Amino acid sequence: MYRIVALYHFTRFENPSVLKPDLARLCCTHDVTGTLLLAQEGINGTIAGQPKAIDLVLAHIRGLPGCGDLDWKESNAQSQPFGKMKVRLKKEIVTMGKPDVDPRARVGHYVSPEDWNDLTSQPDVAVIDTRNDYEVAIGTFQGAVDPQTRSFGEFPAWWEANKDRFRGKKIAMFCTGGIRCEKSTNYLLGQGVEDVYHLKGGILKYLEDVPEDKSTWQGECFVFDGRVSVGHGLKEGPHSLCHACRRPLVPADTTHPDFVEGVSCHHCVNETSPTDKARFQERQKQIALARKRGGRHLGPKT
Repeated sequence: MYRIVALYHFTRFENPSVLKPDLARLCCTHDVTGTLLLAQEGINGTIAGQPKAIDLVLAHIRGLPGCGDLDWKESNAQSQPFGKMKVRLKKEIVTMGKPDVDPRARVGHYVSPEDWNDLTSQPDVAVIDTRNDYEVAIGTFQGAVDPQTRSFGEFPAWWEANKDRFRGKKIAMFCTGGIRCEKSTNYLLGQGVEDVYHLKGGILKYLEDVPEDKSTWQGECFVFDGRVSVGHGLKEGPHSLCHACRRPLVPADTTHPDFVEGVSCHHCVNETSPTDKARFQERQKQIALARKRGGRHLGPKT
């Protein structure tokens, strides 16, 4: 059984590049896999490994500047959900493209999962899903507004174009684990919106804590690991991933004429060039050869 930990923390790292080598070395030494992003605004990522190894990595992260009160969300998987470990330096740990947005200054009101249904059922509350379109497509809260953004960086422009729809409303926002809402609520407060709320712990905490028979969640929740999706109780969902476009697929999608494993699906078949498809085919060939040898084609650890 592998322990999966999703975490983020906004703090000030003066020189995140100094923090990268020791963190990457620790993860790789103890066979912890996943992705961790470091930026001047903090740390974000999801990692997986054996419980004792995860404890070592979490202890190291808590020892980083300003991370003593680090919080995280846990789940489990029968198989390793990541192929390798990546520790990367970024400008932002979640990209919004608004330098003035600072969740350390202020954010919206946190709403616990057990109070979420009461808040969002009120007629003067508008519920907004801050995730990307492909995530919303496989599951969201009943009645939630879908901005149909392809990336989080499109959210400010969407809000500017649609803000008049929400005048006089309280705004309740949610995302997978909570990090996007830290920025989106700070952004809306900066735009003069007074009543802003967000789901504490995100969808994952809601699915973990709220019984299915009392839930307003519909469908599955996309996750950025090998499970692809989870449902109530954080049980692994039915989805797989198109490794060409990274969109989630239900089992029936893999029987579509446009589906070629590792090369295309019905979502992306017209989005890539013949050169792209040839490259994807070669990659898939290498993956198949690695499987035949009893290993995995992963590329280098970072």
